[in-house]
Amino acid sequence: MENISDAGRILRDIRGRIDRAAQAAGRSGGEVALMAVTKTVPAERVNQFIDSGVSLIGENRVQEFLDKYDSYHKEGLKIAFIGHLQRNKVKYIADKVDRIESVDSLALAEEISRRCAAIGRRMDILLEVNIGGEASKSGFAKEELEGVLPQIAALPGVRIAGLMAIPPAAEGEGAAPYFREMEKLFIDIKHKKLDNVFMETLSLGMSGDFETAVSCGSTQVRLGSILFGERKSQV
Repeated sequence: MENISDAGRILRDIRGRIDRAAQAAGRSGGEVALMAVTKTVPAERVNQFIDSGVSLIGENRVQEFLDKYDSYHKEGLKIAFIGHLQRNKVKYIADKVDRIESVDSLALAEEISRRCAAIGRRMDILLEVNIGGEASKSGFAKEELEGVLPQIAALPGVRIAGLMAIPPAAEGEGAAPYFREMEKLFIDIKHKKLDNVFMETLSLGMSGDFETAVSCGSTQVRLGSILFGERKSQV
């Protein structure tokens, strides 16, 4: 997988799978955004996919992102930060990303608000939900959201654009109950019509379970290894 034609073929195959999963669930594949997750992938390889039609990439690590940022073909490109984000790193990406999708605490939302308001921009954010209640994962407990949503929505410099979650590891359809629970949460919040809360994006599903996620209402899938191959380990 070393050239643009290969990137285009891979994308067509994956988009076809997304379309079929959506159609089987009575949806349109056009409702589902494909995000290319670029952790450990060289910028030149990412650019092959961008040149083949990828318009949304997801970055996990601040330093790696900064190292690659200037090399990306950025015309028409949207960049989301999707990894765990320390508050002291927000200042490095606030002017470079279009969205932060891993907001897992009120304190992080406050820092994003502070940094973005200072440079006169409004950052789209997704709230990360720890839908499996796993101690090893960050994110808001489902029960916390009702109380924290108005607090984050009231902050200047941010716009709540949706929710994201990574369910507990499961085989086959095992993630489906968690995805359905997230879809219900997403719809319930949308129906409340809260100020500055726009449930536009429900980000669920990765390389191993994206078709299941699409069947359960995901509007954005985050794909890495299925596009780029298995990641090279980093020390």
